[in-house]
Amino acid sequence: MTMTPLFISEVSSNHQQNLERCLKFVDISAQIGCDAVKFQLFRIEKLFSPEILSKSEFHSRRKAWELPLAFIPKIKERCVEKKLQFGCTPFYLDAVDQLNPYVDFYKIASYELLWNDLLTKCAQTKKPIVLSTGMATIEEIHQAVSTIRNNGCTNLTVLHCVSAYPAPPEECNLNVISAFRSDLKTKVGWSDHSVAPSVIYRAALDMKSDVIEFHLDLEGDGEEYESGHCWLPHEIALVIRTIREAELAGGSACKKTTASEQPDRDWRADPEDGLRPLKHIRKVWHP
Repeated sequence: MTMTPLFISEVSSNHQQNLERCLKFVDISAQIGCDAVKFQLFRIEKLFSPEILSKSEFHSRRKAWELPLAFIPKIKERCVEKKLQFGCTPFYLDAVDQLNPYVDFYKIASYELLWNDLLTKCAQTKKPIVLSTGMATIEEIHQAVSTIRNNGCTNLTVLHCVSAYPAPPEECNLNVISAFRSDLKTKVGWSDHSVAPSVIYRAALDMKSDVIEFHLDLEGDGEEYESGHCWLPHEIALVIRTIREAELAGGSACKKTTASEQPDRDWRADPEDGLRPLKHIRKVWHP
């Protein structure tokens, strides 16, 4: 049985261009209860304009954050082995084609929500798309959703997101998730930057998110960990386990005796004298 929400661990740029580290992210994601793992495929010259790169060493240094193309088939192979979906965010148009043979879904980042050419190219693959909406107005989101749908995507998930790193819980406005479900008629969810268990719990259980995405690091050595928006495995594992347990506890709406309580039925107070157990048990019971 597929359980909801579907949990996606976002590796982002914490892989350090190290294949073994990439594969460890897949392994750890499976261990902590995720359903999917997601990477990012960008080339710095196609991410920032020349005007920015010529002036900003801070942005230029992100060249070291690029995911090597040669890693992608190997990551996919490990995902298949671990029974995880493999997703990736394309940040340039050719990346859509480069990823197409391998990914189970495309993720479109909040910063690319306005780029209709990218939305169109992802949609035309007919693969599932997960769209983050940080910073966007509802008008911009409607435009993006229409573009994706009009170009052939029939499996779209829209994630509410606050693009602050980290995102203050008081600004998370999780009620937006329910509004998206009603307004957009899509699967919905939360892309987390809060690193707050209470936020994840509410997004999953109260808002009934179809998808929860979160940023993951292995031990705090990843490039993005210092920003404060990445979870460590032991932190998010507890949250996922608690949500799964809570989901199971919801169970059936039919009130009936469960298997685990069946043995105690005969030890209820007898209706004639109010003493335990029922009279027919008293006669045959032995310690």
